[in-house]
Amino acid sequence: MFTNISRIIKFAFQDFSRNKGVSIAAIFVLIVTILLVTGLFFFQGIASYLTLEIQNKIDITAYFKEGTPEQDILNAKDEILKISPDIKNIEYVSPDQAFQAFSEKHMGDEVLARALEQVGSNPFLPSLNITTTGDPLQYEQVANTLQTSGFAELIEKVDFSEKKDTIEKVYSITTNINRYGIIIGILLILVAMLVVFNTIKLAVDSSKEEIATMRIVGASDWFIRGPFIIQGIIYGFIAFIFCILISGVFAYILSPKLSVIMPGFGMFNYFLTNFWILVLIQLGFGTAVGILSSLIVVRKYLQV
Repeated sequence: MFTNISRIIKFAFQDFSRNKGVSIAAIFVLIVTILLVTGLFFFQGIASYLTLEIQNKIDITAYFKEGTPEQDILNAKDEILKISPDIKNIEYVSPDQAFQAFSEKHMGDEVLARALEQVGSNPFLPSLNITTTGDPLQYEQVANTLQTSGFAELIEKVDFSEKKDTIEKVYSITTNINRYGIIIGILLILVAMLVVFNTIKLAVDSSKEEIATMRIVGASDWFIRGPFIIQGIIYGFIAFIFCILISGVFAYILSPKLSVIMPGFGMFNYFLTNFWILVLIQLGFGTAVGILSSLIVVRKYLQV
């Protein structure tokens, strides 16, 4: 058994060395394919970050009546969290905090400054800013809960109806990003795998006479398949080494540039955080495609 295994490995390396041109072509195509899959992995990370950022900026606000004690609002906050499990975050904003945030946002606007002076007092009501997972139905359910619960008499208004169109548009955009990203990714991977298959087919075709001879003299199917399975693993492993290095370099180079556009997302940090997942994806995909392509092509010649 060990003799057969050593022979299979020996034949695999001999074929790999003898057909250097085709082997290099197969590895190159695998590198391109794996990098494409890696690109989709990074795209998914960026899309997830953007989706989360957009969702976190969309909220509904429950404004409480003027003079409502702060403790009653905090009690209402606790009750809302119990009633609505879909809530991601709920933040209490006092009238003073709302006034300060408004002043900072509109600093330098003399018209608004004069308007606030004429009012003479803080016009802002205490409120709860509520964020869910982004589904418009969840926001609607939360709004209905606020208006029909036991503390509804404390609430002046809920601005869901004013933000409903915006929430629905944002949810539609984020949903389409994920949906079409997956569809495009699958199509590109299928095309790339077809190219890999045809490239590896050239490598196996160059040994078709050798396969036919071994088949005629009585070599077992797995003894014939063995060298090509090993070659598929070699192709995948070499391609993986190049890809993981290229991925790290590109992530490092692009990270500061992307940070300007997306301050909270560091591509190189994302690469390091998901390093072992990326290793499994690249190594697993590369070797699997190499092995499967070799097995499928060799099968044709085993029917001699």
